Amino acid sequence: MLGMYRAGAVCALAIFGIVSIGVFAPPVTAQSVAIAQVSGRVLDPTGAPIVGAQVRIIETGKQQRHETVSDGEGRYTFPNLPIGSYRMEVQASGFKLYSQSGILLQVGNSVEINPALAVGSVNESIEVTASAEMVETRETSISQLIDQRRIVDLPLNGRQPTQLIVLSGAAVTAPGGGMTGSKNYASSTTISVAGGQANGVNYLLDGGDHNDNATNVNLPVPFPDALQEFSVQTSSLPARYGLHPGAVVNAVTKSGNEQHARRSIRVSP
Repeated sequence: MLGMYRAGAVCALAIFGIVSIGVFAPPVTAQSVAIAQVSGRVLDPTGAPIVGAQVRIIETGKQQRHETVSDGEGRYTFPNLPIGSYRMEVQASGFKLYSQSGILLQVGNSVEINPALAVGSVNESIEVTASAEMVETRETSISQLIDQRRIVDLPLNGRQPTQLIVLSGAAVTAPGGGMTGSKNYASSTTISVAGGQANGVNYLLDGGDHNDNATNVNLPVPFPDALQEFSVQTSSLPARYGLHPGAVVNAVTKSGNEQHARRSIRVSP
């Protein structure tokens, strides 16, 4: 009888502990590392902020619109944007329509764009083309982007995109030392970045962890035609990546757009 009482007490305490964790634990937000962010201030010709301006950013491939309104200091933010090409439009009463094209967001980017509106009618517009690269404003780490053109065009032995990591300039292939072989996937590799350990690289795929739990080397990376791009970050890595100190390889796969949807698929015999 005493044993049954003790077992019931332990079960009750366990249930109370689980409920307490669910009720009192702070909310946990998933870390978004495979997307980009655009922020800035909407200004008038004198440099003063414009309050309540309508700011839109449009994905040119999908024609997906994201909208917000500038706050009391003229600030706006577009978090969690998929990588790709964008066009921005800003509209406010008493000012000409501001339109900027050629905005290219890359994996993990956080760029700042400060539209300067000109006085005039909303029926008039100012066209701006972003010819220069977007400036990273949030992170101080050194990053090398391997874009889709280089992934597809450069020769790869066995179509393994991980071979392109050495293009970052601080990376070299390193001896496996038992970390690769029959115990994991054939495509797993050991690369030392900036003098780090051969398994000191943190691999991410579409924002999720992509490391082998046993040896900390990479899991299989999609074939080149399926990858959009990836970046290799070294030195002063932000805390959100967490795991390995050597480097971060942040890869993003391709996504469809209107052009892909209209294409027919042809299978060769």
